[in-house]
Amino acid sequence: MRNVKVLNSDLLINAGSFVLKVSLSLCVFLTVNKHKPWIETSYHGVITENMDTVLLDPPLVALDKDAPVPYAGEICAFKIYGQDTPFEAVVLNRTSGEGVLRARGPVDCESQKEYTFIIQAYDCGVGPSGVDWKKSHKAVVHIQVDDVNEFSPLFREPLYRSSVIEGKIYDSILQVEAWDQDCSPQYSQICNYEMVTAGTPFAIDRNGNIRNTERLTYEKQQSYRIMVSAFDCGQKRAKADVAVLIEVKPVCKPGWQGWNKRVDYEPGTGSRQLFPKMHLETCGGPLSGVKAIVQLQTNHIGKGCDRETYSEKSLQKLCGAASGSTDLLPAPSASTNWTASLVTDSSRDSDLIYRFDGRQAANVPDHVVPQNLTDQFTLATWMKHGPSPGLRAEKETLLCNSDKTEMNRHHYSLYVHNCRLVFLLRRDFSQLDTFRPAEFHWKLEQICDKEWHYYVINVEFPAVTLFVDGVSYEPYLVTDDWPIHSSQIDTQLTVGACWQGQFVLFRGEVSNPRFTQYFHGSLSGLTIRPGRIETQKVISCLQACKEGLDINSLESLAKDIKFHFNPAQSVLVVEGEDVDNINTAMTKVSYINSRQFPTSGLRRLHITTSVQCFGEDTCLTIPDIKAMVMVLQPSEPRITIAGSNRLVRPGSELQGAMGVAPFKELFITSTVMKGDGDYTDSEGPGVMELMHNLDYCDVLVIGDELDLDRESLEIRHSALLGKHLDATNSTSGISIYGVDSMAHYEQALKQVRYRNWKPAALTERRFRITCSELNGRYTSNEFILELSVLHRSVLVEHVNHMVAQPQLMRPVHHPLMIHTLNSHTTGAAPPTATVIIVVCIAALVVIVVIGVYRIHSTQQNGSKEDEEDTKDPELDWDTSALNITINPMEVHHSHTSSSVLHGVDHFNMAAQRLDFNSSSLA
Repeated sequence: MRNVKVLNSDLLINAGSFVLKVSLSLCVFLTVNKHKPWIETSYHGVITENMDTVLLDPPLVALDKDAPVPYAGEICAFKIYGQDTPFEAVVLNRTSGEGVLRARGPVDCESQKEYTFIIQAYDCGVGPSGVDWKKSHKAVVHIQVDDVNEFSPLFREPLYRSSVIEGKIYDSILQVEAWDQDCSPQYSQICNYEMVTAGTPFAIDRNGNIRNTERLTYEKQQSYRIMVSAFDCGQKRAKADVAVLIEVKPVCKPGWQGWNKRVDYEPGTGSRQLFPKMHLETCGGPLSGVKAIVQLQTNHIGKGCDRETYSEKSLQKLCGAASGSTDLLPAPSASTNWTASLVTDSSRDSDLIYRFDGRQAANVPDHVVPQNLTDQFTLATWMKHGPSPGLRAEKETLLCNSDKTEMNRHHYSLYVHNCRLVFLLRRDFSQLDTFRPAEFHWKLEQICDKEWHYYVINVEFPAVTLFVDGVSYEPYLVTDDWPIHSSQIDTQLTVGACWQGQFVLFRGEVSNPRFTQYFHGSLSGLTIRPGRIETQKVISCLQACKEGLDINSLESLAKDIKFHFNPAQSVLVVEGEDVDNINTAMTKVSYINSRQFPTSGLRRLHITTSVQCFGEDTCLTIPDIKAMVMVLQPSEPRITIAGSNRLVRPGSELQGAMGVAPFKELFITSTVMKGDGDYTDSEGPGVMELMHNLDYCDVLVIGDELDLDRESLEIRHSALLGKHLDATNSTSGISIYGVDSMAHYEQALKQVRYRNWKPAALTERRFRITCSELNGRYTSNEFILELSVLHRSVLVEHVNHMVAQPQLMRPVHHPLMIHTLNSHTTGAAPPTATVIIVVCIAALVVIVVIGVYRIHSTQQNGSKEDEEDTKDPELDWDTSALNITINPMEVHHSHTSSSVLHGVDHFNMAAQRLDFNSSSLA
């Protein structure tokens, strides 16, 4: 059908298939668009991620009933409605209406698996301009994104751990789990696990459960490390394998766990925890109580434990014991030679121990034996003794005072018989001839346990008390006897046996005096003190151990914890109801050694434990623990005595009431080598000064012994006041002893004075000083001092005063020596010291010059009128000597002259002390 329209009042004529415009108006052909396009009502599509083409079902095709009319029957576009839809529809053929759906960019399944949106088709309208276009109905498009296996499986944990009990087969020890980031079930699911480590007694199933394929043994292997991998259902392997640690635990056995068999102890570090991580394994059983006993075994150290090894006299002084005791077992020396034949136990560290094997004994000299035993005295000794062999044990005598000849009476003795300690005390006959207590018996386990114990017998006659390791014991048996009648027979005090002055054989023959009732065991520190008994405090001090067990932070212990120590602190008992509280208490058990220089070596630890369950006496058996504490070797101190080793004094000074103090410039130091941890970055390895005690210093004369008729070496008692020091002297010298600081010893030595009231025949005296710490364990160097004596001759007049040598003093020349603090090394003096010495010499010379100048001036002024008869004293200097010439006839200048001589004396003595080679005084 064709039509003619009039545009702008122009006539349009229908001429077949043309429209002819008459006049100048434009003629346009128009087509009528009757129908709208048609598409399916829904579409389902699939797109592979990271691709752009969507496969639709059914295909995207739009139909229009206006076809084949141009424009009206053609499809020009597809429009998509949906927020953030990453797709677009494109017309492939306008005439057939075919189209395609594609992604505008990469589509990620892991971000979004499905898309749903609306699509419509549009025809081309009635002309090229698309006027009067029509659109189809709305169709729903559902797009599914297909996954690509782009990710590898990942394990959820970086490391898996588990434990098993030995001897069991497990269905599942633990389960490992991996996951995959892919979105589809095919690629995101883990389909298989694999054991990478070969040769292990484990297997894994497809769900990640690990089991053991055989029974595991703790002794064979305590832990296993295996590697596991995972695969997804696309057979893609895990990016990284995972490690699985399986610990094999032994079958639960009740006992202490988490403790070290050896604990090292550094000397001087105080308290050291023994079991900081120890805990009690009870295997889950409920307990009602736990009791642990910790024993420190030190019987092989010294006399039963680490004690101070000072001499007996020094220890008594240190503990405040009264003076006047007699040491019956001293160290052998020239003055105490009766112990020289006895056997000493040299394995003990500075401990003086005598071992008696039944063949040794010693007679104590009469001058040593205390002669004034009264109703009060104290007998003390260390003893180590075991059971006597044989069915009928003989008496074993420690100490015996018996008749020296003719008779066999025992006045007092201490002996062991059948593991009983017996003290015999026979009093002399007095006014009453009656029975009196004579034998006191004690039966104690300590007497024959082969361990060291400290025995003290306090006698307050008729009462006798025994102390063993500070604990008092009364005798279980006291027997009476008649008093001993007085006689003129001398007595003999014997150690290690009893002296038998007369022995009658079975035929009536009399044998020679001999020892009998020998002692078997070890003794140390056997002393007797007449006139006084020892106090409990002193006894405890003398036998106190310097090492033992301790508990740190007592205030932090739970209230239900009970603990107690034995007196020596070698046994600790800990009790409690809660296992956790017991564990806390045991971690605080520590070892302590308060000695500055402890005895090195191991100390054994033994822990026994008993537990109680509810309603039962004992329910678990806890094995004992055996451990050790290793006390490391302390740094050995180097004790150095230094000072001026040459002294010059005039004989008149030695004759004075005070004599001379030869050791005024002496000083004592002690150093140790610094270890790796003893110095900071600013310091280097080397020596470090150390402060500690000394226990004796001996000042001995070298050469002839002291002649007490003309000389003495002594120290005043006032110099020892306020110090723990005492002193004894003899013809060999003087000994200062007692446990005290180096400073106090230095002060005491400076107070030692030497006198000689007949010094005319004496030119020099030499002394040697040595000091000790711990009874000779550490000794100093030998410091030698030479004391020279100056002698003055009678002054005579010389004709030539310029040439003659004065007879006031003799020149003394010494080589130039500068002593360093270390007496073992010598070297040239440093420049500063040299300057100081030169300045001092110059100052002294100036003083002498000024004095001589004054004398010279005075003589010139007083003798101008009579120069020819009297010569002035002159002062002559040359390059080698200082000559001082004084006219002895000029008595009116004697005061001034003596002043000059006094200055010269001081000059000479100062030069001698500095040990330099001065010019001689002429």
